[in-house]
Amino acid sequence: MDTPRDLGYYFPAEFAPHVATWLSWPHKEESWPGKIHTIFPYYSKFIKALTKGEKVCINVRDEKMKSFAVDCLNRENVDLSKIEFFFHPTNDAWCRDHGPAFLINPKAAQKKVIVDWNYNAWGNKYPPFDLDDVIPTLIARHYNIPVYYPGIIMEGGSVDFNGNGTVITSTCCLLNKNRNPHLSQKQIEEYLLNFYGMEQVLWVDEGIVGDDTDGHIDDTVRFVNEDTVITVVEENKNDENYNLLQQNLVALKKMRLLNGKQLNIVELPMPDEIIYNDQRLPASYANFYIANKSVIVPTFRSANDERALEIIRQCFPGRETIGIDSTEIIWGLGSFHCLSQQEPAV
Repeated sequence: MDTPRDLGYYFPAEFAPHVATWLSWPHKEESWPGKIHTIFPYYSKFIKALTKGEKVCINVRDEKMKSFAVDCLNRENVDLSKIEFFFHPTNDAWCRDHGPAFLINPKAAQKKVIVDWNYNAWGNKYPPFDLDDVIPTLIARHYNIPVYYPGIIMEGGSVDFNGNGTVITSTCCLLNKNRNPHLSQKQIEEYLLNFYGMEQVLWVDEGIVGDDTDGHIDDTVRFVNEDTVITVVEENKNDENYNLLQQNLVALKKMRLLNGKQLNIVELPMPDEIIYNDQRLPASYANFYIANKSVIVPTFRSANDERALEIIRQCFPGRETIGIDSTEIIWGLGSFHCLSQQEPAV
């Protein structure tokens, strides 16, 4: 059977134009123990920023959840004409990982397809996940577009794309035995190439401390254009992230793109350590989301917030850089990029 790559489909870069952003409305108390009620104003601010440049599609369980979502959005004066709700029940809110991977081929009669990877809530950490696992297929049915099933575990937050044949990921996540223990690194690469329509896989080794995804790339290294990455660095040598992130930096400096060029590397500071209930949270400015008109960046009431925003602003001169407080949201162990998945224009 032909793979998406065989048929000329590929996963566009996040900075390419979108039709919409997909979200799954947060509802799982266990993801924000004791404080899920605190996240909705910030989540609604995120949605408001998105609606300035694109439609927002939101998965909800039922009319009751939709009504609650509308109330939250109205409090932030969100333009509801830009919102479309879908009655797709989910287990959790992390649409980056359970949402659809849209691939495009502008030259094909069928210009857009969906890849539905298997999903196991980051190595069976948070069952049940049966509802999340079928979300891409439900969306494909709604649009009546083809679905491809690679048959292996993969999460959207574990990969990032330059829009020109390259995907970057991390060994600590994709080679973790709780994902696809029967596959070698080379075999996993083949899946990435064939089902994301790529020509090259780049690997870093480390994630950040506190990341329950085993080291998703969207907390550490992000493409901002075809040949430039932002990578987080820890400036405090006594912090447990320092050596991990230095190791990634060394690896990035050795990498070459398909055209032989070195990566342009922009270093981004880490926020101050955030501890809640004796747990270090995976706060990272790299978990930004690139929307059509803006880049939405999590901030953490940290001394480094403004410096991080300015660095990201310089990387995206055509977009507004918007910082939104993610101190409450990060208690769920993810932020704006983890919560969203783009639907590309074609």
